[in-house]
Formats: sequence, structure tokens, C-alpha cells
Amino acid sequence: QVQLVESGGGLVQPGGSLRLACAASGNIFRIAVVGWYRQAPGKQREMVATVGVSGSTNYLDTVKGRFTISRDNAKNSVYLQMNSLKPEDTAVYYCNCHLNSYRDYWGQGTQVTVSS
Repeated sequence: QVQLVESGGGLVQPGGSLRLACAASGNIFRIAVVGWYRQAPGKQREMVATVGVSGSTNYLDTVKGRFTISRDNAKNSVYLQMNSLKPEDTAVYYCNCHLNSYRDYWGQGTQVTVSS
């Protein structure tokens, strides 16, 4: 079993920055794809960024150049540095750890609100 605990959300003004962190328990973190997803009110959950075992990354088009995902296998942690935040980035952000369809884990979510 894997437990994911997110931190770092909050209220920030447009143009500001936040850094999300996700700490994982268990022993599959370093062999799993890990990432961040978000869900805004009335919208479906969408992938924001993922990082593979080799360090390869994928980003949602609308966050490219503004967000950076990184992982630290020694700390069983994944991070999301978010810069130049926009109101449309407002959502609940979820950490995900994916090994296969049977071993797919989610955190409880952390609220990010971008507003003046």
C-alpha cells in the first residue's frame, strides 16, 4: 500500500509562485511514474505533469514553461514548482503514483487558489 501526502497549496496572487510537495510511503515510488493532476470546479481531472523513472517529463500544454516537476527518489518525494500562476490554475491538485492499473495511488489533494 502507498500513501501520498501533499503539501504546499494555498492562496497566491496572479503572477506568483507556489511549490507543491508530495511525500510517499511504501517501496514502489522509485519504480513508478509519479505526477500531479488537478481538478477545477465543474471540470474533469486533468494531468498537469508527470515524471517517469528515467526522469522523462510530460506537461499539460498550458503549463509548459511555467511549471516544473521533479522527483527525489531518496526522499520518496515529487515536487511541482509553479511560477507565473494564473487564475485558471485554480484547482485542487492531486499527487499520483502509478505502477500499473492495479497499483495506482492518489493523495488527498491540496487546494491552489490564484486570485487578487
